[in-house]
Amino acid sequence: MSNLFREILWPLVAVFAAFVVGGVLVLLIGDDPISTYRHLIGNSFGSLKDIGYTLFIATPLIFTGLAVAVAFRCGLLNIGAEGQLYVAAFATAWVGIKFGGTVVDVMGKQEDWSWMSLPSYMLVPMCIFTAIAAGALWGAIPGYLKARFGSHEVINTIMLNFIAIALVGYLTQYFYKVPGDPILQTAPIGEAAHIPRISQLIPGMPSFVPLSVAFIIAVLMCIAVYIFLWRTKWGYELRAVGENASAAEYGGISPKKQIVIAMSISGALAGMVAIGEVMGNRYLYYHDFSGEVGFWGIAVALLGRNHPVGVFFAALFFAVLQRGGIFVDIETKYVSKDLVEVLQAIVILFVASLQRFSKR
Repeated sequence: MSNLFREILWPLVAVFAAFVVGGVLVLLIGDDPISTYRHLIGNSFGSLKDIGYTLFIATPLIFTGLAVAVAFRCGLLNIGAEGQLYVAAFATAWVGIKFGGTVVDVMGKQEDWSWMSLPSYMLVPMCIFTAIAAGALWGAIPGYLKARFGSHEVINTIMLNFIAIALVGYLTQYFYKVPGDPILQTAPIGEAAHIPRISQLIPGMPSFVPLSVAFIIAVLMCIAVYIFLWRTKWGYELRAVGENASAAEYGGISPKKQIVIAMSISGALAGMVAIGEVMGNRYLYYHDFSGEVGFWGIAVALLGRNHPVGVFFAALFFAVLQRGGIFVDIETKYVSKDLVEVLQAIVILFVASLQRFSKR
């Protein structure tokens, strides 16, 4: 119970301290902290529309936060969630185009794949599986390099980010972009690859709110990751390697195998960002779509203490800051949306600083 209390207490202390320091900064520049925070928080949960947008922003943060947390539990730092979700998003769009009946102009030559179009009940699971598999494959590469050659996963994942973004950008530009489109994006996926939006399930939710069932999948993945890590033999072996690889190996657990497994699962979770982005929002692959959500997953996992429940609430917290920051910029006299980035940075600093005290 004391461990659970500490796990909950220190993130809350970090958030509270960040808001106190942020309030002092607001006072120093001549604005009202209470009014600023009212705009920040009130516009995130004030209506169904606000809640929908906040949960929409939180959805990819949940996936990337879980991705980083799983790697952390195995003693690894996955900086490559950004590249993994880019590869997954393009692969998902490719499947949605090829098997969704879309006609694509490739290098001046029209490709008509309508003869291979699949019904929704087949195409949607295929696209979801593609997102998971593509992310897992891209995550397994640095995992294998770490296990086989001992090369550091941080360096490998950073380099693979550049490769992934450049590769899918090239494929989009020269093979799957609609001719004459000035935006670097693919042709639309077939309608059979679309997933429902929450507005179709909840009366009163505006139809233009992009929140989709990807959020429900994200919540289910929080539950699945918890069960995997703390209720299965495989999760125990993964955590054992993270705690002490030498002791785990002495107990008959292969650290190399667990490293590859952890990075593959981490990549798969990051790749699931594509479900909401490609299948539930834009309905195509749009380059530079992520807003660096892969890197924000590190902050989410850190604040959430690498626990699925903590990751969920940490993702909501950062989503509130991002959503509310827009209205802070509009409604206040001196405070800009940069306050959001200041608060995020302060939270991360406090969490990192309090980490050592929470273990005492």
